[in-house]
Amino acid sequence: MPELDLKYVLITPARNERQFIELTLKSVVAQTILPIKWIIVSDGSTDGTDDLVKQYTADHPWVELVRMTERYDRNFARKVHAFNAGYARVTALPYNVIGNLDADISFEQGYLAYLLSKFAENPKLGVAGTPYQEGGRTVYDYRFASMEFVPGACQLFRRECFEEIGGYIPIKGGTVDSIAVISARMKGWETRTFTDKTCAHHRQSGTAESGALMARFRSGAKDYALGNHPIWEFSRSVFQMTRKPLVLGGLALLLGYVWSVIRRTERPASRELVAFRRREQMQRLQQLLAPQRIFRRRAS
Repeated sequence: MPELDLKYVLITPARNERQFIELTLKSVVAQTILPIKWIIVSDGSTDGTDDLVKQYTADHPWVELVRMTERYDRNFARKVHAFNAGYARVTALPYNVIGNLDADISFEQGYLAYLLSKFAENPKLGVAGTPYQEGGRTVYDYRFASMEFVPGACQLFRRECFEEIGGYIPIKGGTVDSIAVISARMKGWETRTFTDKTCAHHRQSGTAESGALMARFRSGAKDYALGNHPIWEFSRSVFQMTRKPLVLGGLALLLGYVWSVIRRTERPASRELVAFRRREQMQRLQQLLAPQRIFRRRAS
């Protein structure tokens, strides 16, 4: 591991996270390299989240609780507004890396030092993270997902990269994390998920059959919002038919995408971002199919 002289800050938006946030608190305070500041933004929590966080701020002065006005809606735009409230508290600090950390994850002691080492090794690295697990199972199979995709549960940005993309865009329906990562690549930064480590995500997605299908449907709608190429989305849906729930999951994904097409849902992503994403997808699809073409040529 290279010599680390990078300083980092963390921001955690939290709304009614008492059930899991102590796992996150314990994980961060146990890190081998501590952040110079960790802002936890309570977005109108009513379940005692604030009281639990205050127990840690008393013993760890680099942990700070920021309280936002109580609100009853819960969406991705609110999460960005909460993040920005924390971001305003760190802009004057001398840090190199800024992390967006969910309030329901946990990880081992060397987790954040490991990610910092990746920034130290590669000055072109703009965004870094790891896969996450739910129920002991890694959510994304990175044999089939792009390593350039960085999950939103824990995203670390080089400061210059985060400032260049203008931070997170408040989008009510989601895709906030993905747009930030794609925007970083558009600006010429490298983005990477490193699979040597994982974090645990404790608020699991619905595992009942209906919940899983609705999650796939919403995923298809988000794919449309991000501008996924129709050929890519069809290929992705066919692949998802081989995953549980068999066939139905892939159909729900495709239906979510097609339903958004029919409704002509407004895309939050810019035309430039959509065009960039589609070029990436077509290049990747060509790479995935290239070995098969070579095999067919040899066979003929």
